Amino acid sequence: MRTLTRVAASAGALALVTGAIELLKGHVPVLSLAVLYLLAIIPVAVAWGTAYAVGTAIGSMLAFNFFFVEPLYTFTIADTKNWFALLVFLVTAVVVSELATRSRRRAEEAEEALAALRKLTAERERLAGEALEAEALRRSDALKTALLRAVSHDLRSPLTAILASADALASPGLTLEAEDRLGLAETIRAEATRLDRVVEQLLDLSRLEAGAAEPHRELWHVDELVGQALAGLGSEAGRVRLDIGSESPPVEVDAAQIERVLANLLENALRYSPSGSQVLLRVERGSTELRIHVIDSGAGLPDEQREALFQPFRRGAAGHGSGLGLAIARGFAEANGGRLWAQDDPGGGHLVLSLPLAERRAAVHA
Repeated sequence: MRTLTRVAASAGALALVTGAIELLKGHVPVLSLAVLYLLAIIPVAVAWGTAYAVGTAIGSMLAFNFFFVEPLYTFTIADTKNWFALLVFLVTAVVVSELATRSRRRAEEAEEALAALRKLTAERERLAGEALEAEALRRSDALKTALLRAVSHDLRSPLTAILASADALASPGLTLEAEDRLGLAETIRAEATRLDRVVEQLLDLSRLEAGAAEPHRELWHVDELVGQALAGLGSEAGRVRLDIGSESPPVEVDAAQIERVLANLLENALRYSPSGSQVLLRVERGSTELRIHVIDSGAGLPDEQREALFQPFRRGAAGHGSGLGLAIARGFAEANGGRLWAQDDPGGGHLVLSLPLAERRAAVHA
């Protein structure tokens, strides 16, 4: 019964869009109206997944061919250009439905993580006194409000860009050069990557808040950890100047988590540095800890604003990013027994990551 209900609902959505196209075809070139079928495909993909969305996409193509493409009321297509237009529409519809399905899955994962966070918050409230309960409630409400704000903006923005690019690709009324089509496809890929990054950061923050980010510690040389972080920066890695030295001792950390810390620190420094300027990463050894300095040539921050940098959803003056990178970096640093803070530096931003030196000597990853 559930399958029949979903099939019927999908068919109903397809019929509604077909009716709308019938009403509009006297006012708008009919081939440009095919994109309206995305209004049926996307909700089906979000609600029930790719399989139903692909079926709706195929049904949309057949319906549009039957009712609106010459010769009418047959599945024959006389003009080969119409074949190509319908094929582009079908491919775009399938891609968009898959992206919508992935977004739904990510949203479900975020909801599960948020549920875990709510459960932990409730447990803390039960064990705390009245004063601590009031503070915990205030922090929880602020986090939920910020999370909803981030979801509404940072997830909607890339989705809007994806849909706009897909609409352009699917529009038979637009004559696009191969380079333009490639550019739109690249926009879809880049925005989907950005969307995945934001969701991944939300999940990381939820795991940290829930105490579920247990590190798997091994001995690593710092230059290897820095190299892995630089590899994720792409062409921007060329702006990072290294001062590590050859005698840096190993640290016992979770490599994936500390790599994320370093990548977030470098991305933040590059983002707020003048275009073309360099960022310095310097390593120095203390008696009990290894300090990694990330120094940029940006505007820096007053003393009273430095600690606020590490609060979730706190953006810099330029307003870029999701506001999660430094909060996640501090969380992973502390999970590995380290510290992360902003240091006074008149020359620009100066962040310091401190990691405890390894007490035992075992096999070191190189």
